[in-house]
Amino acid sequence: MTKGTFISFEGIDGSGKSTQAFMLSEHLQNLGYEPILTREPGGSPGAEEIRALVLQGDTDRWSAETELLLFTAARRDHLERLIQPALEQGKIVICDRFADSTRMYQGLSRGDLRNTVDALHSLMIGREPDVTLLIDMDPARGLARAKSRQGIEERFEDFGTDLQTKMRTGFLALAEEFNERFVVIDGTREIDIVAQEVAEAVLKYLNSQM
Repeated sequence: MTKGTFISFEGIDGSGKSTQAFMLSEHLQNLGYEPILTREPGGSPGAEEIRALVLQGDTDRWSAETELLLFTAARRDHLERLIQPALEQGKIVICDRFADSTRMYQGLSRGDLRNTVDALHSLMIGREPDVTLLIDMDPARGLARAKSRQGIEERFEDFGTDLQTKMRTGFLALAEEFNERFVVIDGTREIDIVAQEVAEAVLKYLNSQM
């Protein structure tokens, strides 16, 4: 390949997307690729510091507008320091969440800010994934799975099932809006079956670029 490939995973909390991103990275390594696995918010030292600010604490810690600015700042640093340099080197970058999550959390579910999200994204990021894998999951089931982890990064899970339901509806709408890059995967099945479908979708794209 003469250019890198940018792959993102999206889905509600507890959908299994992080597990699937890891499994895809392992699968591609076994095939001889050298993928870079990263996440958002995070992926660079500065962005990881912002991650702690937005994912921990009370639900009312930040307004949707402030969250949008924080997430965009983290994404810009991530893009500059990791994603773009890797893509310019022809690498495959696998990212657990990207701008579509901001379109959902701050643009739809936490506030009516979609136009602002898109304008800020165009101004400061200007990059979409080549392939976005949406791991679809029932909101109640996903939330129960997410809460069972009992971690400290549960600020968004604490908003409850209503937020997750809005998120799922919104993600499915995004998949229709950006149908040229989205692939919707049923995440309710066995992990290995989901992973196989994910790998097939990604390899189909990679082969089409050769």
